[in-house]
Amino acid sequence: MRKKYVFISGGVISGIGKGVTVSSIAYLLQQCGFRVAPIKFEGYLNLDAGTINPIEHGDPFLCEDGTEADMDIGSYEKFLDRDMTKDNFVTMGQIYQTIIAKERRFEYDGEDVEATHICDEIINRIKKVALNQAANIVIVELGGTAGEYWNVFFYEASRILALKNPGDVIHIHVSYVPVPAHLGEPKTKPTQLSVRTLNSMGIQPDFIIARSEKYIDMRRRNRFAIFCNMHGDDIISNPDVNNICEIPLIFHEQKLETKILKKLGLAIRKVDISSWKKLIDLIHLKNKKTLTIAIAGKYFGTGDYQLRDSYAALFDALDHASWHSRINIKTVWIEAEKIEKYGVNKYIKSIDGIIVPIGWGERGAEGMITMAGFAREKKIPYLGLCYGMQLAVVSFARDILGWKDANTTENDPTTKHPVIHLMPAQKEYMRRRAYGGTMRLGAWNAIVKKGTLAWKAYEKYNGFMNKETGLTSERHRHRYEFNNTYARHFEKKGLLIAAQSTVENLVEIVELPKKEHPFYLGTQGHPEYKSRPLKPHPIFLEFIEACLKIKI
Repeated sequence: MRKKYVFISGGVISGIGKGVTVSSIAYLLQQCGFRVAPIKFEGYLNLDAGTINPIEHGDPFLCEDGTEADMDIGSYEKFLDRDMTKDNFVTMGQIYQTIIAKERRFEYDGEDVEATHICDEIINRIKKVALNQAANIVIVELGGTAGEYWNVFFYEASRILALKNPGDVIHIHVSYVPVPAHLGEPKTKPTQLSVRTLNSMGIQPDFIIARSEKYIDMRRRNRFAIFCNMHGDDIISNPDVNNICEIPLIFHEQKLETKILKKLGLAIRKVDISSWKKLIDLIHLKNKKTLTIAIAGKYFGTGDYQLRDSYAALFDALDHASWHSRINIKTVWIEAEKIEKYGVNKYIKSIDGIIVPIGWGERGAEGMITMAGFAREKKIPYLGLCYGMQLAVVSFARDILGWKDANTTENDPTTKHPVIHLMPAQKEYMRRRAYGGTMRLGAWNAIVKKGTLAWKAYEKYNGFMNKETGLTSERHRHRYEFNNTYARHFEKKGLLIAAQSTVENLVEIVELPKKEHPFYLGTQGHPEYKSRPLKPHPIFLEFIEACLKIKI
């Protein structure tokens, strides 16, 4: 069959859920039996999302192949239960870099390089993901909002592809329909203007996904139909929901997948969403117990507001595990710098578990170290993720080994006890300030020791560890490592090394014995990036189980 392409753009405001819309549509089409490949185009000039402050653009999502991508790529993985790769994420920086490199190699045969070459390269990336992932349908998410000058090439590429492939390309516009409090009714004018912007670029949307507080009524559908030159049936409601996992079912109720297949000229197939419906039933279970989990991080604040997206993968992983454990989780967000200023007792009240997540640099690190020590001393279940593992090691070195100056060389290059140090191969990169893409990135294999807390967690659930060999794999995104020089000192005092990498024998997981602590585990990898709604990660399931036992 010919390749089919679905472009999805955004209108009126950013952050209205294009990524979840792409994921939901991709899921429905996949469950109809089609091979689907989503791809996200970002307008920024970074080559990837690895050097972007998570407060600016959310938690970068880490792929199996080491790609540091936009967090929407994580939504693709979670809804489709498939690994994404570098082919699924493209920035304008990548496009420009490729074009300039081709020009320098004289691959344009002396032509002047123009806007059409940019569009050609964008189309090449779309066709590449279709080829490499054997896709029947490519769903293309256009970053940003219609009308912004920096993403106009993406829209032009979609117009050109539609022109050259009649009948094989459709355009879906996700737009915001506000309900002003003083009026009490949805207003369609912002979307009308957004569609007019699309029209000015030669694009007529086939569907509008109307994001609003409530379902769009017939009157508003008729307004859309008249002023956006569309049929009322092609206006799809996407109201606010308690959980984004409900969105595929909302689209299915409006027969969106069937309508898309018809417009693409594809055979209508029955969609199987039974497993997703069971998931929604789990999410909506009533009378569940509630756990309160404290998260001591350093990327929550932005001005007077706090952001969930800075730790999106972590919150998602907690959600996945809580649904399958049939409990509710209340998270308490604690700025690590405030722990340094006011102490831990000001923030820890009725806490059932503590997580110290990913982080970089000295700011707030001492507060995170304090939190790791507090959890160890008070026997509160503790999960350290990457930086949280490293700082738990620092805390143990200071409090148990008595090395008061112990530290990571990231924060104190002159410490006499560098229990966490820079990977030797990275030292030259750091001297040259070559930060982007210079870390231990992507999937790394490790062997888990039998009898450990980590082994118990992995052994319980299929698909995460070879139960005969102990071989597992987690995704990594860091430069600094546990210093193996000190391994015997830690183990002598009771900190177990529960897993080590198959290459270079790097420490992957540390933990305290069950007889010493109900759950105290730090992992250098990022289990949060591998957790999915239908397959939560064992580490999070075991952490929640330990928290529940303490609460009982």
